[in-house]
Amino acid sequence: MTEGKYIIALDQGTTSSRAVLFDTSGELLGIEQKEFTQIFPQAGWVEHDPEEIWETQLDVLKKLVRDHVADPKEIAAIGITNQRETTVVWDKNTGKPVYNAIVWQDTRTSNRQCRTLRKAGLEPYIRENTGLIIDSYFSGTKIMWILENVDGARGKADNGDLLFGTIDTWLVWKLTEGKVHATDYSNASRTLLFNIKTLQWDDHLLEGLAIPRNMLPEAKPSAADFGEFSYRNTRIPITGIAGDQQAALFGQQCFSPGMVKNTYGTGCFMLMNIGKTMRLSENNLLTTIGVGLADDISYAIEGSIFNAGAAVQWLRDGLKIIKSAPESKKLAEETKGNDEIFVVPAFAGLGAPYWDENARGAIFGLTRDTSYKHIVKATLESMAYQTKDVIIAIEKDAGKELLTLKVDGGAVANDYLMQFQADILQVPVERPEIIESTAQGAAYLAGIGCGLWKKEDLEKFRKLNAVFEPEMPAERAEKLYSRWKKAVERTMNWIDEDEAED
Repeated sequence: MTEGKYIIALDQGTTSSRAVLFDTSGELLGIEQKEFTQIFPQAGWVEHDPEEIWETQLDVLKKLVRDHVADPKEIAAIGITNQRETTVVWDKNTGKPVYNAIVWQDTRTSNRQCRTLRKAGLEPYIRENTGLIIDSYFSGTKIMWILENVDGARGKADNGDLLFGTIDTWLVWKLTEGKVHATDYSNASRTLLFNIKTLQWDDHLLEGLAIPRNMLPEAKPSAADFGEFSYRNTRIPITGIAGDQQAALFGQQCFSPGMVKNTYGTGCFMLMNIGKTMRLSENNLLTTIGVGLADDISYAIEGSIFNAGAAVQWLRDGLKIIKSAPESKKLAEETKGNDEIFVVPAFAGLGAPYWDENARGAIFGLTRDTSYKHIVKATLESMAYQTKDVIIAIEKDAGKELLTLKVDGGAVANDYLMQFQADILQVPVERPEIIESTAQGAAYLAGIGCGLWKKEDLEKFRKLNAVFEPEMPAERAEKLYSRWKKAVERTMNWIDEDEAED
């Protein structure tokens, strides 16, 4: 067994970089967090500076070690979890990105690149072999855009001078000082380029998207050797990687088919473990690799909601009607009446189960007595409604009703949201003691990867903080949800695809 007192999870999210410290009994000991710049060059475009991501991630890692760890030799391993699909392309000779990271929320490729792939007839093949659909959400079309629009990028790529990575790959490259260019199966499965049946990069798709194979990282199981980070004369192994939603699935210990978790972060993502056999959703959901251990590959059905916590951030930074996310709970709880305001936060189109890139956000039900407090309350409630949208689709795929929902992510600390979620679903909602399930999953994988734990050791670490039981009458919940569906329908196809500019 590996010696060491601690596992560190690097949780690189859409709005902040975090480092989280766990001990060998799975207890959370400390968190450091630092936000970074959100870049919006034009409508529908969302970018990050890859160097700023690296700098903030390194800063919080060093601060966590400084404040909580007496000797770096006590760190058994590092695990990484990350915002998925966000795309970085860099020059392997200089280590410098050729363009900003194009974020998963970015919709710039929805017209030209996505249309090109559809016209080429690739959609059935993509669906059958990657479990995904053609959408600007995924990494492949983002790589296409960079190669087509950044001066000199195509030539450099063809010459073998450019590397691609999702954020995990970028961090591994930086942590190992350019020695390791690798990703894990879960992140690879979100690129449009990875065949989740064969667990290999797909040559037919690489040719169809005109992406050179030599740009791609080595794809490995989620618990594996990803190199070492040298810090204060200590070599710390990196032994676990998973995309944030798969890491949360693992952190919530959804190890058996049929188990479901929902993570409330920048977006909202629900995954159901479907076992060791890949099968496609019949209800507009995605099939993806759950967590890929070397001898234990599991698949998942996923529903992706693009704007959850991001909508609360919009209240804070865009509308400036709240000063902090926790304030939304207080405002929602003290707001009485007029509870049929509906906010549809389709800022980047609608994800599952609608998949409408051309939808846009809207507020419905406004009256003269509507105040900013009602809009805050309705924005919180939109997370619960969107979750029900996805659960209905998951239940159809599973052929059975959900009995309980496991939740995690920052927004689950909001008791108002969790109670409303239980009410709208009419099922209990379980909140774990450690709501940082994404970081916890990365730590678990790193612990398995370095030999500290076995999968069966993890069960004793799970503890519940609260269970929210439904309190709203079922008839009232159904009426509210019916009005939500009307609101969503009226936001769809807001932009006419035929008139959209390339």
